[in-house]
Amino acid sequence: MLRAFIENVLRGRTAQGGSTITQQVVKTFLLSPERTLRRKVQEIILARQLSEKLSKEQILELYLNQIYYGHGRYGCEEAARFYFGKSVRDVDIAEAALLAGLPQSPERLSPRKHPEAAKNRQRYVLGQLAERGYLDRALAERLGAQPIRIARDTAPSPELAAEAVDSVYRVLAEQFPGTPAAQLGLVIQTTIDAKLQLLARQALERGLEDLDQRQGFRGPVGHVEGKALARHVAVLAALRTGKNTPQIFDGVLSAIERDAADPRGGRLVIDVGGVTGFVDLAQEPRYAKGAKPLTERLLVGDLVRVRFAPERAHGEAKASDSSGSDKGDAATRGGQLPLALEMGPQAAMVVMNPHTRQVLALVGGYDFRPGGFDRSQRAARLPGSAFKPIVYAAAIESRKFTPASILNDAPDVYDRWKPQNYEKEEFRGPVRLRTALAHSINTVAIKLLEQVGIPAVRDMAARVGITSPIADDVGLALALGATTVHPLELANAYATFADSGRRASPLLVTRFGDRTIDVPAAVVGLQPDVAYVVVSLLRSVIQEGTAVSVAGRLRRPAAGKTGTSNNLRDAWFVGFTPDLLAAVWVGFDDQRKLGRGEAGAKTALPIWTEFMTKALAGQPITDFAQPPGVVVQRIDKATGLLPPPGKEISADSFDEVFLDGTAPKEAAVPVGEQENPDQMLLEKNE
Repeated sequence: MLRAFIENVLRGRTAQGGSTITQQVVKTFLLSPERTLRRKVQEIILARQLSEKLSKEQILELYLNQIYYGHGRYGCEEAARFYFGKSVRDVDIAEAALLAGLPQSPERLSPRKHPEAAKNRQRYVLGQLAERGYLDRALAERLGAQPIRIARDTAPSPELAAEAVDSVYRVLAEQFPGTPAAQLGLVIQTTIDAKLQLLARQALERGLEDLDQRQGFRGPVGHVEGKALARHVAVLAALRTGKNTPQIFDGVLSAIERDAADPRGGRLVIDVGGVTGFVDLAQEPRYAKGAKPLTERLLVGDLVRVRFAPERAHGEAKASDSSGSDKGDAATRGGQLPLALEMGPQAAMVVMNPHTRQVLALVGGYDFRPGGFDRSQRAARLPGSAFKPIVYAAAIESRKFTPASILNDAPDVYDRWKPQNYEKEEFRGPVRLRTALAHSINTVAIKLLEQVGIPAVRDMAARVGITSPIADDVGLALALGATTVHPLELANAYATFADSGRRASPLLVTRFGDRTIDVPAAVVGLQPDVAYVVVSLLRSVIQEGTAVSVAGRLRRPAAGKTGTSNNLRDAWFVGFTPDLLAAVWVGFDDQRKLGRGEAGAKTALPIWTEFMTKALAGQPITDFAQPPGVVVQRIDKATGLLPPPGKEISADSFDEVFLDGTAPKEAAVPVGEQENPDQMLLEKNE
């Protein structure tokens, strides 16, 4: 204590903790969490007085009954029941050793999350007991060799669906202002499906890990030293204290604190412009992937992308605060702040029942923690080509266009803007609308919007459920998704197509206590026949277009659309079967490029596919029901007209769907009899 106190005085700040167990009890029960020299003196004085009033056994009892053991569990009794399904009175030596080792870092050493680290810590505790004569050495070694056996967790965990729990807290704060949620005594029922929630989180996190591997997002973004280091720190300080503070910083790695017991553990000490923060590597399972520990991949002076992570302060602060070590409070020691690594992009996922609009799963990001930024509901991002179905819906509804209508995929210039396809300068010439949407041809979508009109598309967007405002000056770029949406919002808009054109609001909470939430009736957003034709177009995306890789794995009727925003900043896939819908977004929070070659089909689609194949395994296969008002007509693939006489049944023709009364009535002229087939097609459609 004296050494730590002198060190703090010399540095003019709380650089070392030096708290005894008695001091831990004092600051938990009697003092505020601030870290100042004045409070440290108070802590020492009160600890002395507490020692005179209570025995060491009584102080230890207070300590063990309030200490944090991870997973939201406080006190050794609750911890014993959570980990071993028994009272702490009934634990054996091996179980007691595990509990004794947990307080150092409950999340990092949790046997549920990190069994190897937990085992190493348990062996250490058993070894210390043997070394000090409390346990026979042979017994300690035998217990250390046995596997840890923990009880099955049957209690609902807020970590499983932290995004939904956060949403419920917001609703409670609105309905019961000023009353803490824990004091309301309400049982709240949500629509979350625990199995689907787990599958969605696993698919999203695995997809991001694969992306990290492809793009090398598990290392530093640069290195600075000397004058460059000083300049960079000054820039960071200016950014941090400026008006528009960024969410993410390229912090300077100033120290690496390794953990001898866990090679993949330890901490990174980061300078964020004159403010020192820390990254607890135990809370970075994503970036710990790879052959080498992160501590061996980084050097002092490296630039590491981090964000401030106040949501991480609670658990780890409690953990370190309770350890009794001289490392002090992990969350606030020496003015440090908890940081999280943001080396790679983030993602969001929404899963819905398209007919009831019940939200079955929400994933707000990798390793999402309560209180974090829930991207599934709050991230406003450009949908890119995932907006195109709305443009096509307005075109089909106008009855001026059909899936067989032909527009020219060719370069045009609009007020000095020359839109390009994803394949850059590759153009296909005259194409049917079905093919254009399946392959996400930008030039055709723009020409379609130009002819249908921006007001009609804006109206269609509102009718299917897009609630975010569309700028008045967006222009023809709207065809390419130049307007921000939230993942939940876009998922709900696609659900309107899947639900025969009925629009409704997403539903997450169904019951508050004894009160059942009234669900507003769905309204007609567009007619069922129009919705069915749009769904049919979206099926071609999977059957032959940008998402064709799905067909072989899913093996059931499905529809959807990829999306990639300008400069590869956002990757999307929104897709659905008749009974299940999921939307996936991937991107950097600060709008960086995802990396060369990353797009909706490569980045977001695999996450969707991984989830849907597992979620639908063993489920009956159903098809989309065709409503009245839709007719099926055989057409010529090349022209979109009726097949030439005698060619009705051939490889050059296929069945197409139309709104009743819009099917072609004229037969195509055999190719050999046309002087200029392409010109004739264009003149016909004009």
